[in-house]
Amino acid sequence: MAPVKKPDPEDAFRTMSGIPLQQTYGPKDLEARGWTYAEKLGDPGAYPYTRGPHATMYRGKPWTMRMFAGFGTPEDTNQRFKFLLANGQTGLSTAFDMPTLMGYDPDHTRSLGEVGREGVSVASFDDMFRLFGDIPLDKVSTSMTINAPAAVLLALYVAVAEKQGVSADKLRGTLQNDMLKEFIAQKEWISPIRGHMRVIRDMLVWCTEGMPQWNTISISGYHIREAGATAVQELAFTIADGIGYVQLGIEAGLDVDAFGPRLSFFWDVHNDFFEEIAKFRAGRRMWAKIMRERFGAKNPKSWLLRTHAQTAGVSLMAQQPLNNVVRTTMQALAAVLGGTQSLHTNSYDETFALPTEDAAQLALRTQQVIFEESGIAAVADPLAGSYFIETLTDQVEAAAWEYINKIEAMGGIVKAVEEGYPQREIARSAFEFQREVDSKRRAIVGVNKYQTPGEEIDIPTLKIEHEVEANQKARIIEVRAKRDKHAAERALAAVKSALADDKQNVMPPIYDAVKQHVTLGEICDLFRSELGEYRDPAYL
Repeated sequence: MAPVKKPDPEDAFRTMSGIPLQQTYGPKDLEARGWTYAEKLGDPGAYPYTRGPHATMYRGKPWTMRMFAGFGTPEDTNQRFKFLLANGQTGLSTAFDMPTLMGYDPDHTRSLGEVGREGVSVASFDDMFRLFGDIPLDKVSTSMTINAPAAVLLALYVAVAEKQGVSADKLRGTLQNDMLKEFIAQKEWISPIRGHMRVIRDMLVWCTEGMPQWNTISISGYHIREAGATAVQELAFTIADGIGYVQLGIEAGLDVDAFGPRLSFFWDVHNDFFEEIAKFRAGRRMWAKIMRERFGAKNPKSWLLRTHAQTAGVSLMAQQPLNNVVRTTMQALAAVLGGTQSLHTNSYDETFALPTEDAAQLALRTQQVIFEESGIAAVADPLAGSYFIETLTDQVEAAAWEYINKIEAMGGIVKAVEEGYPQREIARSAFEFQREVDSKRRAIVGVNKYQTPGEEIDIPTLKIEHEVEANQKARIIEVRAKRDKHAAERALAAVKSALADDKQNVMPPIYDAVKQHVTLGEICDLFRSELGEYRDPAYL
């Protein structure tokens, strides 16, 4: 008789973050944790906000269905915006191409082959004006996924609104503007981290004083997770980034309650259904405690972890791509049950190219079916009190605090990022995940299990024509030729002077510069010359 094989600990049931899972959960699991309703839960819309930011949740207002869009020329993306709005989208979300993200004009040598490919090309007032043509900026909420050159894109947006007759204090929307996560995960930077933090500080002050409805920073865990972090690491490093930005605002002389209500968060939603729900709930509880107890915020709106979520791009597979519709639906359900306030659902074809109109429409319809037909939106936090959910929420929170405490002991998040601590932890998790997939200990349907032999994939994809780059290059050259040369030179000199003086706020001169048709690349070149140009030490 063959000996009984001992269980391998690696084969135990665990969440994607490695938290061991019991077969069943009951009252004793909560009792063992000293769990009380008032301390851990409370009511929806009340401290500690575990159960959601609003008392009525989706009975009072549906989450914002904010589909990410951007490709080609500004006119191309403008048409996609109008298509999505006509199909029931309730907020705009802008994706920029790689040259824009890195602060280069379309005619720069480093932009070659990338203009309009991964997002929309925007480098001037003219581009931004075309992007939002016939879209009244006082009637929509706009999110912009931009970081290193965020100050320039914000200035362009405000200038276009002014051209429409809309003052800055009427604008609603969100600027990602999260450079900490860029150094941790996304790697789209211009200058060293402390230079970028100085510009973020100035934007935070400028928006607090003049844009009361605008979210100046969207503290983003999404890219951290996409780089290979676990749910616990995403939560911990993102909350730690948030602490860093709050400290930055306070050091700039702002009252925490003056800017705290305008901070927002952006989360990934991956495949581990219950862990993702627990992550949202734990995050709200942690942020409420941090803002109230650590920073002394007195306004309950400062305690809220206001949330946008996006389904996991990294979970989309090229094999059997229609399976991605199922993955996105499952992830969207987790976001809604977790209490998100805004949601983007990925399109099934995004492993091949930017989404087609049909695929984007189906992704939007996924949210609409969940809201209109599932009944999930009828009850605030329907999973509250589940022995499993409450235990897992506590476990996710406890594991995240361990990381945050390590970061605090290192001197804070900026110091930890400079020393590469979050980066190393994410790299280790990404390696372990891939090793599990390669060894088939972790199943991915259609990839390492239930494959289709001889599969031929034939789905329509969005094509970006080469004329896009030629057109955008011609436009930026024309902008420089037609503008008032001396006014542009004076505006650039003012930006340079502000960057050289830490006591000056760089936003007013940047705003004046874009109105004089100074380009994105010209301003970002001053970032490079005055704040320095960052090079990843891993590649030196």
